[in-house]
Amino acid sequence: MNGVDIRMMWEQGADRTLGLPRYETTGAAGADLRANIQDRNAITIGIGARALVPTGLRLAIPGGYEVQIRPRSGLALKHGITLPNAPGTIDSDYRGPLGVIVMNAGDAPFVIEHGMRIAQMVVAPVVQARFHIVEELEETARSVGGFGSTGTG
Repeated sequence: MNGVDIRMMWEQGADRTLGLPRYETTGAAGADLRANIQDRNAITIGIGARALVPTGLRLAIPGGYEVQIRPRSGLALKHGITLPNAPGTIDSDYRGPLGVIVMNAGDAPFVIEHGMRIAQMVVAPVVQARFHIVEELEETARSVGGFGSTGTG
């Protein structure tokens, strides 16, 4: 299997028994991230509230790649738990603690327990563009149509 190496280190005090992020199936695009709460106390997120949930990890992502942090579909469907900045981007030059901004869009407070799978990370290639100002853009069939202009359904 082809892949890219992501180096990781534990934060001081992190629970290393939780293990590194891992792909739960052979076809999974995202590796699950777990809440690694140093004092092991649960984090309760009220309705409409958000919290920064620690993973206990720091990453070294190679140049030309990013790590995207995405919600877990089961938490979103069953509890309304999402990530307000999804997908979150971890840039290749960031070396700080990896935290996940979790939001409760559900109808009841939600408890995040130590060790719970809270998000998934996807490693993706990055292309940096060159930006240019021009006097005119080439026409397309769609032109300026947006926000539902192609129809419904």
